[in-house]
Formats: sequence, C-alpha cells, structure tokens
Amino acid sequence: MNEALLRSLTPSVLGILVRRGADFAAAEDAVQDALVEALRFWPADPSPSSELHPRALNFVRAGETPLSRGDPIRDPKGWLVTVAWRKFLDATRADAARRRREDLVDEEPPPGPAPAVDDTLQLYFLCAHPSLTPSSAVALTLRAVGGLTTRQIAHAYLVPEATMAQRISRAKRTVSGVRFDQPGDVATVLRVLYLVFNEGYSGEVDLAAEAIRLTRQLAAAIDHPEVAGLLALMLLHHARRATRTAPDGSLVPLAEQDRSRWDTEAIAEGVEILQAALARDRLGEYQAQAAIAALHADAPTAEETDWVQIVEWYDELARLTDSPVVRLNRAVAVGEADGPRAGLAALASLNDTLPRRTAVAAYLHERDGDLTTAARLYAEAAHKAPNLAERDYLTRQAARLNARLSR
Repeated sequence: MNEALLRSLTPSVLGILVRRGADFAAAEDAVQDALVEALRFWPADPSPSSELHPRALNFVRAGETPLSRGDPIRDPKGWLVTVAWRKFLDATRADAARRRREDLVDEEPPPGPAPAVDDTLQLYFLCAHPSLTPSSAVALTLRAVGGLTTRQIAHAYLVPEATMAQRISRAKRTVSGVRFDQPGDVATVLRVLYLVFNEGYSGEVDLAAEAIRLTRQLAAAIDHPEVAGLLALMLLHHARRATRTAPDGSLVPLAEQDRSRWDTEAIAEGVEILQAALARDRLGEYQAQAAIAALHADAPTAEETDWVQIVEWYDELARLTDSPVVRLNRAVAVGEADGPRAGLAALASLNDTLPRRTAVAAYLHERDGDLTTAARLYAEAAHKAPNLAERDYLTRQAARLNARLSR
C-alpha cells in the first residue's frame, strides 16, 4: 500500500469533514477509520490504471461513491472523503438523536470529485493550539497532519500505545470547540515542528525526516521567512546525521566528523532556502540558527570554521531569544574565536544548573591546559548527562584526561 499517498491526503480529507460540520475529534476518528479501510483494500499503486478491491465498495452506499465495482481508482481523495463521511455518520447515529441523524444524512453532499481546498495550514494551527501541552501538540500534529497511526507515534516516542492514545484523545477534546478558521500562531506551529525534529528517530518512524516533510508542507502553504528558516535549519542539521555516531553508537563531536560523508545536496538546498529568507530582511531565531549551521557546513575542515562570524550570529540569536542555552553555545563559539579564557569568561555569568554547562566548562578548561579541572568536570558532567550516549562520551573524556595525568 502506498502509505505516502495516504499521508499526503490526510490533512485535506480531515479539513473537508470539519468544513462539512463534523467536530474535530469525531472527524479525525472517521478519517483514521477510512485510512484503515484504504490500507486493507486499496491496490499498491492507486493510480488511474489500478483496480480497487471490490470489497472496498461495501463501505459506501450504492450510487454515492465515485467508483463502481471493478472500476479503476480515478479519485483516491474523493473515495477517502466518502468513506470517512460515512464512518462519521455511522458513529453519529450511535450517539445522536433521530432528528439530528436525519439532518446529517440530508446534509451529505452529492457524490463527485472532492473540492480542491487545502486545509493543511488550518490543521497545523489547530494542532498547535496554545492550550495544548507541547507533547500533546506534537502527538496531535503527527496524527492529524502527518497521518501517522497511534501505534507508530507511540513507538517513535517509546511509550505504550494506550498512553499515546489517551494523550491524543485529550488533545482532540481540548481543540474540539476551537473555530477551524480562526487565525493561528505561526510561532507555535514552528515550535511544535522543531520539537518533532529534535526527537530524532526511533522505531519505524523517522521523526527527523517526518519533521522535514511536514515543514516542507507548511512552507508550501505559507510564505513566511521563519518557516523557510526552520526548513533550512532542519536540512542543514540532517545533512550531518550519518556522521554523528560511530558504528558502535557512540557520539562523534562535530570537529571529528567525516565531512566527506555529509549530504552535500541537502546542504546546498538548505543554504539556498536560507539565503532567500535572509534577503527578505525579517530575521528570526530559526534563520539565525540556520545561518550558524550553514557556517559549520561551509567549512571544509573544523580548523577552517569561521568562528568570528558564528559568534556574531549567536549575538543576533541572543538578542532575539534571550535564551541561556543560546548564551551557553555562544560561550563555546567565543572560546574558539577568542581563546578558551574568553569562553570561560562568557560562561561565568550562566547558572551552574544549566544543562550541559559543566560539559562546556570541562571542554574550555581542557583547551586552556587545566587538565585536572577538566577531568573532574567531565566526570561531573557525565553524571548529569540527559542520555546514555552523552554520558558514555563524557565518561570517556574524563578517563582520557585522567590517563594522561597519571603518566
């Protein structure tokens, strides 16, 4: 089954049902039911030359489907809309009064091609509603816009399917009363997509690749320099993905990565998108982050990195976000551009509890030649590491310096 086609059709099918009057939660359930039926009965290649499984016609009433028994699939989107609407009506009949059921049947539009209205952008805004927690917004976006199943999302986030189902159900209930056509917040949508990308990948769903696919959709639907900036940032980071870990799963720092294995096509595309966004002179945090990533990607070797310009971009980013994490990364860049003591001076104003601050201090002390302090700080940072890969890397750094000190 061509799952990519189904996932690309999901937002518009869901949008059509909502526009017909279905509340979001019921419409989303109906679309998921229709997708299940498509997965069961559609041919592998649902093109105009493909035949639809005859049993698929059992899910729509005679005369109301754009297909007849044995006919080729002329309108996959229309078939999904028809089946999803029937699923919605079936569910409504089980819960609603007789009069409302009859009204819904009377309101059902006649069969025919589905309207060419793209509701993807509205769905993004709905799923990234400010009343939702970030984790719920991410899950709902992957389900409603990405077309992923609850099982796939649960596997990607390494949680039980029942837990993810409850999270999605709560999110749908939260947004059910939200007007579908009300203006949305682009910044909130971008934060959700950024969170999806940062999750990386696990299980059968590559969330980094999925975030890029969804951001491409958003970029096609809205002309906004920060949307372009986020897409560029994702492409530039994703281009280095294959070199971030060794065969044994251990982390490989940027300076030690094999740059010949970076994806040059993704880098070129990211740089081109970024340059077009920057030319509009509406700088935002994702464009600034992408500019830093582009400078790293442009350097043939770690030694040739333009750290002075990277510090300048971090200054812009700090002005835009006032984020302590940005200032932490800026301290690393200052240490490379102006020497480790300058980096330590920039680090001094940051709170000791800031994640990864201790690891940065260890690195800068090692660059400054204070191996004893660096070894102690690497060991301390290992205990604070947020994941196993970082802990192992920092532990090895501490062991390496202790071995040198014991000679």
